Amino acid sequence: MKLALIGFGQAGGKVVDEFLAFDSSIDGGFVESAIAINSATTDLQGLEHVSRRNRVLIGQARVKGHGVGADNELGSQVAEEDIDEIQHAIDRIPVHEIDAFLIVAGMGGGTGSGGAPVLAKHLKRIYTQPVYGLGILPGTDEGGIYTLNAARSFQTFVHEADNLLVFDNDVWRSAGESVESGYDRINEEIVERFGLLFAAGEIEQGDHVAESVVDSSEIINTLSNGVSTIGYASETVADDGLLSSFTGSSGFDEGESVNRMTSLIRKATLGRLTLPCDVASADRGLVVATGPPEYLNRKGVERGRQWLEDETGSMEIRGGDFPIPDRNEVGAIVLLSGVTDVPRVDQLQQVAIEAQETTEQVRASAQEDFETLMDTDGELDALF
Repeated sequence: MKLALIGFGQAGGKVVDEFLAFDSSIDGGFVESAIAINSATTDLQGLEHVSRRNRVLIGQARVKGHGVGADNELGSQVAEEDIDEIQHAIDRIPVHEIDAFLIVAGMGGGTGSGGAPVLAKHLKRIYTQPVYGLGILPGTDEGGIYTLNAARSFQTFVHEADNLLVFDNDVWRSAGESVESGYDRINEEIVERFGLLFAAGEIEQGDHVAESVVDSSEIINTLSNGVSTIGYASETVADDGLLSSFTGSSGFDEGESVNRMTSLIRKATLGRLTLPCDVASADRGLVVATGPPEYLNRKGVERGRQWLEDETGSMEIRGGDFPIPDRNEVGAIVLLSGVTDVPRVDQLQQVAIEAQETTEQVRASAQEDFETLMDTDGELDALF
């Protein structure tokens, strides 16, 4: 699947930068173009793989390159005001060669959470290609303002994009990690899961052809309106090219490989999803087996697909494989689309409502306290 990646804000730009590195490492070919948009100059300068001509600074008239300070209303405003500047960069994308746009943004900050929905609406108005969002939810310990930003951005982004794929930082944070190392590891988790999904089906001359090809139409048909989540599970390939967990001998056991692939699909579905949810609430699904071609068994994929049909109760579960000869592990990606039973989103919205009410109360109280502070019963006049 050929994508135009657009990173909006600090988190979005970093993830798109990581996508470019990952695409190169697996020779995936799914990134057709990559753009980074930000209101902070330093964030754009810190990118390593996005070309300088594709780094767009917005909001200079309002914030002078210093960012919007976690104010996503301001982030939305500067995106609207500078949409022509953004469009100028998009005009350099060979749109006729892409299958979809993917806008990546952290939903807790200001620039990305405010600007990404604005851009999604703009792109859908102009282009016929699908416009997907990849939204990254902040951890619950990051503060009330970031939770409120994420809840408001989520409400907007999910309606403006054709589908919103979600990654929840709260689920993936490890205890004892530094902030920098934690985010670096999380970014790697994001790009591996979503990168392998979008790279599937990008077959070039000389590549191994899948037994059951997953092309862009399969992914597009799975990504119906709503919210999506991804699961991934893998096994390492032994040095001799055989999976030690598949067989202890030099002979390849097909029955064992079928069982192992089915097991990986179950693990991917029932393990740690990018956004935890009730699997049964998914409207559509897609199963993709990845890794060395000799270990991608069609029967195993089909059994896993049928199992996922039973779990979701949906007839729209697609499946296929994505051969990667040089990769040292075999894995299973499970995309669940149109999920509706998502406790984290319910919690996010409830916390945001409480935070909004508290903020309004604090502001009202502060105004009353200020008026009391300045009240002199008319005994003192101001200068003017």
